[in-house]
Amino acid sequence: MTQKQRLLVDSSDDDISDNESRPGNGNLIINLAPEEGDPDGAGNGAMPNNQPVFSLRRRKRGQSQYESLDYDVCENVLWTEEHQKIEQRTTVRKDFARWIISMQIGIGTALVACGINIVIDQMSFLKYSFLKREVDQNVLNGDLSIPYLYWVLTNVVPVMVGATLVAYVEPVAAGSGIPQVKCYLNGVKIPRIVRIKTLAVKAVGVVTSVVGGLAGGKEGPMIHSGAVIAAGLSQGKSTTFRRDLRIFEYFRDDHEKRDFVVGGAAAGVAAAFGAPIGGILFSLEEAASFWNQSLIWRTFFASIISSFTLNIVLSAYHGLSSFRYRGLFNLGEFEPLPFEYYELPIFILMGVFGGMSGAFWNCVNNRINIFRARYIKSRWARVLEAAFVAAIGATGACAMAYSINDCRPLGNDPTLTPVQLFCEDNEYNAAAALWFQTPEATVKALFHDPPGSHKILTLAVFVLIYYPLSCVTYGLSVSLGIFIPTLLVGAAWGRLTASFVVLAFPGSSIFVHPGKYALIGAAAQLGGVVRMTLSLSVILLETTGNIGFVLPIILTLMAAKWCGDYFNEGVYDNQIKASKVPMLPWHVDPSLRQNIAEDIMNQPVVCVRRKEKVNYIIDILKNTTHNGFPVVEDAEDGVRENGKLIGLILRSQLVVILMRSMYIETSRFWRDLVTIQSFRKEYPRYPTIEDLKISEDKTLRNYTVDMRLFMNPSPYSVNLKTSVPRIFQLFRALGLRHLVVVTRENRIRGIITRKDFLPEL
Repeated sequence: MTQKQRLLVDSSDDDISDNESRPGNGNLIINLAPEEGDPDGAGNGAMPNNQPVFSLRRRKRGQSQYESLDYDVCENVLWTEEHQKIEQRTTVRKDFARWIISMQIGIGTALVACGINIVIDQMSFLKYSFLKREVDQNVLNGDLSIPYLYWVLTNVVPVMVGATLVAYVEPVAAGSGIPQVKCYLNGVKIPRIVRIKTLAVKAVGVVTSVVGGLAGGKEGPMIHSGAVIAAGLSQGKSTTFRRDLRIFEYFRDDHEKRDFVVGGAAAGVAAAFGAPIGGILFSLEEAASFWNQSLIWRTFFASIISSFTLNIVLSAYHGLSSFRYRGLFNLGEFEPLPFEYYELPIFILMGVFGGMSGAFWNCVNNRINIFRARYIKSRWARVLEAAFVAAIGATGACAMAYSINDCRPLGNDPTLTPVQLFCEDNEYNAAAALWFQTPEATVKALFHDPPGSHKILTLAVFVLIYYPLSCVTYGLSVSLGIFIPTLLVGAAWGRLTASFVVLAFPGSSIFVHPGKYALIGAAAQLGGVVRMTLSLSVILLETTGNIGFVLPIILTLMAAKWCGDYFNEGVYDNQIKASKVPMLPWHVDPSLRQNIAEDIMNQPVVCVRRKEKVNYIIDILKNTTHNGFPVVEDAEDGVRENGKLIGLILRSQLVVILMRSMYIETSRFWRDLVTIQSFRKEYPRYPTIEDLKISEDKTLRNYTVDMRLFMNPSPYSVNLKTSVPRIFQLFRALGLRHLVVVTRENRIRGIITRKDFLPEL
């Protein structure tokens, strides 16, 4: 019987492991002796009763397929040798390079945002100018079916283009990308999340989605775009284009890359909203799980550069002498927003309503997405679904515009394409104006339109149409964000609230300004959906420029968050949970608070000796999917699983060792040449064991690898009786991937990974 036949594999498992198999999971563990003709057995000359035993955890239905990132720095011999050679000027050069990259991240993110904004601006103007012309021509003939068909066509065609790109080219580009970036920064490896192809599909997809009239915006995807740009620029290479510029090689590890991605996410917020401080707080509150003081300054610098670059480019594009375009989402110049203190209870009640409305939105959206995952699986079905929703949006817009005759004087019209429809000359239809422009322009109009610009019926019908439309749209196979449609719904019912207050108390018209209530409603609805408080307060404050109005905004957002949290979690957390991503929360699960290490650890552990045969290494790489292998010595009775822990080596390191033939027997050829750069060159797409062509020559397979040079000699370990809350804090604070459980004699008894803290996985 061959060595491979001695490896019992029930089913493959992800790393996050993931080294071992839990007792009591129905796994069968078998010890088999080597047959004649296989004298080495496990590749180490062990006796039959000492053969290595491998068993993989039987995967539960729906278990996560994601791996962890190596945020813990491997301080092996090669790493130490490099740092001993580093001079002071090299350290200064490396720190300076971090600032240069941060500046490049800000500029790159802003330029991508400008490109997306300009294309959307031009294509939307052409679309709505064409539709206005068709409406004006056909309303005289009494035939409004032709404009309706054109509207459906101009919605469906671009949406199908974007949905096809997402479904067939890069599915990870769907949605805003914020949940995926949040998981990446938490330490979970999301496949293809920061590739340049993802950025290209995201940019084109956002343009087609917004131009196609879907209930979404371009602001959320900018955060994902900034993260991709940061990840690409910081590595000095492109695996997609197979180009290596041989710069920034010292930043090629998960730890350094993570810090730049934090700056890219913040730069994306700054480009989207013109809020550099809000970008930092967003990364701190919603995205980043690991933080330090030096990272704050670099992130702030990237955010300022992003906002400043975008301001210059867009101001020049619009032909303005002053810099007014701080972000893509430009709310315009707000007048001072005074408020009376007896309005604060109204604002708090609006926050409560926004929390309940947002919780209901999240609940319905989550159920819709579960339905999608279960029944709409094929790519063509996802494309058709996106096209169908786009057609539904055009139908709802036409039905509202054709049925409500809300006529206003042309002088008050903020849109570039006012539609007359059934109104008199020099008048425009305010109901149609809500749809004949991009969602960002509609939000701006609701904030700044003078009192009396919309009928109560117009706002009520708009909310009843756009609320479910936005709920159905988020989760489609297209690239778009949730910020703008949520703000739009909130601004509409906030303005509606102002109208009701004036009707109930006619004397309140003196201080009840519809734009002020629209802003409060937008904050309440957005807070109820995404559950961000601090960063949203600062983003809205920086966007509006009214620092005196910060108290009502904060009270509204806090009321919305607390009320929404009573019912369910925010939309991003729901999406992460539905995707079964093993993301570590801020606190350990209550069901594990009384447990200790031996209650949750995996055992037995697949280990390697300090000097290990190539034959054994090949077998464990081929027949397990684990990404971390403890290195042991002084094994009891020759059984590796009972050895003393002296280090930890990763799968990626073992593959590179085999690929470069770094054996003890051939050390005279490579020892003086090997450095830590030998491993960094393969980052981030390390080869797999299947990629290697390993000779079947028994002499070669019986060569030996010395782990001392490559292993992490000081892996984190805990005692069997260590409490789970304490272990959880180690994982959360240090960004660990593996934690070895040992006895008092330092003998291995188990291993813990992040999914062991998540009972549902």
